[in-house]
Amino acid sequence: MSLLPASLADRLFRWRQSDGTGTVVLGQRRIFILPSRAGLLFAAALAVMLLGAINYGLALGHALVFLLAGLGLTGMVHGFRNLVGLAVTPGRAEPVFAGETAHFPLHLANARAQPRLALQLAAGEGPPVHCDVPAAGQTRIALALPALRRGLLELPRVRLETRYPLGLFVAWCYPRPAMSCLVYPQPLATPLPDPAAAAHSGERRGREGQEDFAGFRPRQPADSLRHVAWKAAARGAPQVPLPVKLFQGGTGSELLLDWDSLAEAGDAERRLSILAGWVLAAEEAGIAYGLALPGVHIPPALGEAQRRRCLEALARHP
Repeated sequence: MSLLPASLADRLFRWRQSDGTGTVVLGQRRIFILPSRAGLLFAAALAVMLLGAINYGLALGHALVFLLAGLGLTGMVHGFRNLVGLAVTPGRAEPVFAGETAHFPLHLANARAQPRLALQLAAGEGPPVHCDVPAAGQTRIALALPALRRGLLELPRVRLETRYPLGLFVAWCYPRPAMSCLVYPQPLATPLPDPAAAAHSGERRGREGQEDFAGFRPRQPADSLRHVAWKAAARGAPQVPLPVKLFQGGTGSELLLDWDSLAEAGDAERRLSILAGWVLAAEEAGIAYGLALPGVHIPPALGEAQRRRCLEALARHP
């Protein structure tokens, strides 16, 4: 937990903030250090020991107290040096669906010949992440946050701290990386609309059909497993790529996933969830699909780019 409230820290250290879009190198003016609870207990124990040594005139007692005090101060210096000069670079957060966990990647780079040990990063209510950064190397970590609702999820304030090496002092800083994660609507599984229902809008057009068998071809990573000829694959050698069926002739259909067709489905969030489920189902079935939202029209297509484009439009819908 932070030793200062978030609002107070923002007011006190506002002049230290940057835009957070690039690499942040932790200078000495960004790092703060205070005794931990163990450090306060350690200081109290030293005070009692010093009083006893003075009361009984113990020279060895004085030497022990000053030795332990010097050890504690040395630990404070090493804790500060464990953070200073560390470079923090924000990565790219991959989109997720509402209800899943968003991951915000951060790259920690160490240019020194000594490793950075016992680092801890935390953001908002997410769980803390512990890591070490090797000497003259870098480490990639990911901060996890629950994506409770669709839209743009901003990464809250990140706290980077260390209690290395003795745990008597806690040194911390706020790198403030500017990161966000796009959260898609939670997909709702419902049957796809009839492709013929889009004919009244002129969205049904003939394309290469899937009626007549025309042979096989090697499977590509983007091909659905539903198109694999499993019987032919079982007869072939294990190292041969899976064969995919080819079809020719006939006619195909294109789906228009229309916002207005869901007027009776309920509130806006439910309509967006149904459309998100339709996008995933149409992509899985290999049917070209388009999307119609108020002020947004995406022409029919198929593939990962079309899937991302449609889901992004649904996530950004006001």
